[in-house]
Amino acid sequence: MYVVTGATGQLGRLVVEGLLAEVPAAELAVVVRSAEKAADLAARGVTVRVADYDRPETLVGAFAAGDRVLLISGSEVGSRIPQHRNVVEAAKAAGVALLAYTSIPGAATFRLADEHKATEELILASGLPYAFLRNGWYTENYLGDAAGTVARGVVLGSNGDGRVATAPRRDYADAAVAVLLGEGHENTVHELSGDAAWSLSELAAELAKASGKPVEHRDVTPAEHLAALVGAGLPEGFAQALVDVDAGIARGELAGTPGDLARLIGRPTVPLAESVRAALGA
Repeated sequence: MYVVTGATGQLGRLVVEGLLAEVPAAELAVVVRSAEKAADLAARGVTVRVADYDRPETLVGAFAAGDRVLLISGSEVGSRIPQHRNVVEAAKAAGVALLAYTSIPGAATFRLADEHKATEELILASGLPYAFLRNGWYTENYLGDAAGTVARGVVLGSNGDGRVATAPRRDYADAAVAVLLGEGHENTVHELSGDAAWSLSELAAELAKASGKPVEHRDVTPAEHLAALVGAGLPEGFAQALVDVDAGIARGELAGTPGDLARLIGRPTVPLAESVRAALGA
């Protein structure tokens, strides 16, 4: 079986759809907290296994010998190391054939990277055959409110001219599908990123071009950035994490373009300009 954890999330859904396009539903299982959220997948013949990263007893039976598993990292920052440990231990006990994990670029030193690096160490210590999918940033991270950004006319950040090599979630999902279905990916590390790195000034220019309205890049201090994010309604802890990531971007930690993602998916990654046009319906 091909098994996807966190399958009802944004990335998980795309991975499942990619797998269903290649293999029969009877060969696919999903591990989810809510059977209700996966009811549509069950109706299509996908096996639904209900389990909670926080409750090890629910993970008994979530995997079986020979399964090829994609562990999509949990979303609860600060809780992910014990959660992931529970999944790794269950996968080891079951004897899975491959444990792929959605990690973070190896160059990252900002705080959000810590739990990913600790999870990689857990997987290595388990002795399981592994594949680390070190996903770079999603283009959607910057375009979730593209219309609002255009309306405000400002792209705000604190990373100076730092560059970030993003790709859309679907590109990363296609890479996960390629690893799960492909051969020779045991004990491999994939540094995944978009083909081209760009700056916030370039993002502002693309938004202006696609919308026909003026959009500028405004670089601010980390303290000003934090105040703006909190003022926009983000929880302070999450806002601090974003500002910390911007510091990492300023150091060049998300600018790498080794080409691993394009090689895995067999095509170029989707360019920023195309994603901007799609986000604005242009």
